[in-house]
Amino acid sequence: MIYLRLFFEFFKTGLFSVGGGLATLPFLYEMSDKTHWFTHADIADMIAVSESTPGAIGINMSTFAGFKTGGVPGGFVATFGLAAPSLIIILIIASFLEKFRNSRTVNDAFYGLRPASIAMITAAGLNVAKVALVNLEAFAATHAVTDLFLWKAIVLAVLLFAGQRLFPKVHPVLFIAASAAVGVVFRFAGV
Repeated sequence: MIYLRLFFEFFKTGLFSVGGGLATLPFLYEMSDKTHWFTHADIADMIAVSESTPGAIGINMSTFAGFKTGGVPGGFVATFGLAAPSLIIILIIASFLEKFRNSRTVNDAFYGLRPASIAMITAAGLNVAKVALVNLEAFAATHAVTDLFLWKAIVLAVLLFAGQRLFPKVHPVLFIAASAAVGVVFRFAGV
């Protein structure tokens, strides 16, 4: 039964998350709240793994979430569930390609989808920033502003942002690898 539910939840996510992998984040947060298969912190881990591994972010995140929920079969089911709507839509569009190519209605629909996908990606980015840069639990316990923010993460984010601005020709993978290395060093050093 868990596999059928995994398929359904990720099929729904794949069907409505227009705008790429990061557009799946609002659906993953909603799925986390509804099913408790994974936490918001797990989603932050999914993003980190997905951003630092080859492949589409949404597919990597669905595989990670499916594996966490249902093991190896869950990873396959969630991945197929996320990809199935795109495959179906592409097959339908391919059969009617000439009609769709010059359709004013289709062009208008895509024009309307652009702001929706920007809003979803922005909301996802804000949720990621909240998980990665703010510690609401520590703040609730102490009410100290110094406990509200994850200062190491903020400093790392500022350094990476500055690095990308100062060295725009450096490939983003190097920044991702550097931040992963810093995280490993911090974890081993107990910082």
